[in-house]
Amino acid sequence: MTSADLEFLGRPLHGLLSVAAGPVPAQPRPVWFEATEEGTVQLFTGPETVKVRRLRRDPRASIVVVAPVGERERWVSVAGTVSVEVDGARELAARLAARYWDLDDPTRAADLAGILAEEQVRLVIHPETVSRFAY
Repeated sequence: MTSADLEFLGRPLHGLLSVAAGPVPAQPRPVWFEATEEGTVQLFTGPETVKVRRLRRDPRASIVVVAPVGERERWVSVAGTVSVEVDGARELAARLAARYWDLDDPTRAADLAGILAEEQVRLVIHPETVSRFAY
């Protein structure tokens, strides 16, 4: 990933995650994510979600992040293999909640507490292909 990619991915934008599912068409889902300085992209989810079950069968996935309406068209797509990590998911969830939500709002603080009370895993996309477009 380029420094411009990392800067773009460092914004509080939603990504659309797609996991491989063999002959089943991809079902992209909006997700929070974090691009790391090491060049990986990570997110958190419950350990028994459909995406985790699919990734355990086939570890390929991609995430597409798009600039919001009102900005010039731009997107970055990262595709690669995913590792499912049992460590660091709650810390990631807390960082991402602070990035996407106002945690001074009692409702959002309670939402985060609910997330942190549940078991979570960290999904790490190890990029094999990075594509981008800017208009």
